Amino acid sequence: MTARTPVFSCLTALGLSLAVTALPVAAIAADLTVGFSQIGSESGWRAAETTVSKVEAEKRGITLKIADAQQKQENQIKAIRSFVAQGVDAIFLAPVVSTGWETVLAEAKEAEIPVVLLDRDIDPSGKDLYLTAVTSDSVHEGRVAGEWLVKTVGDKTCNVVELQGTVGASVATNRKKGFEEGIAGHANVTIVRSQTGEFTRAKGKEVMESFIKAEGGGQSICAVYAHNDDMMVGAIQAMKEAGLKPGSEILTVSIDAVPDIFKAMAAGEANATVELTPNMAGPAFDAIVAFKENGTVPPKWIQTESKLYTAADDPMAVYESKKDLGY
Repeated sequence: MTARTPVFSCLTALGLSLAVTALPVAAIAADLTVGFSQIGSESGWRAAETTVSKVEAEKRGITLKIADAQQKQENQIKAIRSFVAQGVDAIFLAPVVSTGWETVLAEAKEAEIPVVLLDRDIDPSGKDLYLTAVTSDSVHEGRVAGEWLVKTVGDKTCNVVELQGTVGASVATNRKKGFEEGIAGHANVTIVRSQTGEFTRAKGKEVMESFIKAEGGGQSICAVYAHNDDMMVGAIQAMKEAGLKPGSEILTVSIDAVPDIFKAMAAGEANATVELTPNMAGPAFDAIVAFKENGTVPPKWIQTESKLYTAADDPMAVYESKKDLGY
């Protein structure tokens, strides 16, 4: 995450500009067409983001065109060029990796089509090529996860295995950095193995199986840290199949707060998750409307809030509140 001034409430940040409009915001929004280059459906959270984006567009009367990149940057670049050719009013981009966007985003800028990043950032060298980024502070997310683990294990020696997200993705880099910051200064907590699980359940399960074999059948593993809940759900399955008891023998902490992790938590098979809200599009639409209406330039970073959930937070109640969001 590049250094920016965080804005914890985009509505507060944009409220003044929205209040002074002479035309109904709904009328302005209804004239807008936004193209959304979505990464794909590598996780339940990603599916929920897509669903919520559609809901937020419908609430505002905005036409939303979604292109599924199937986790490939080349597909995202093609989609952006297609959106430019169509003359959309704005482009949302959830970048699969952080580098390699300069050329295509420059093309969008040349066409005077504002680009908003959702959920993930790009390399700082491209900061002049997009209007704003609506993201969480993924370093903070990782730090919260690390601090929870440190507090939970106390002085106990704890060997941690880490399931990383997609290599090259800013969110994976930042969640790793934050976790390492969270455990820094606590020599009893050590990451002993770290490998990408590509943000998917299947790969998370596969990598966890290899960790278990490498660590004496899992007996030397104290905790698993996963960059997202889907990988953790896969890891939990691998642990159970190996005869281990996730949530008790082996602690788990992950990020996203998707419904299935709360089911695992209620079953005593998961311990903690840090929430990543799937509603990135709502703040992004508000920013675009204000920009199109009167040229109001939003903050370069609109930060969403995160929350730590544990078994003390009535996980089944949280599950019920999230289960119909498209995860």
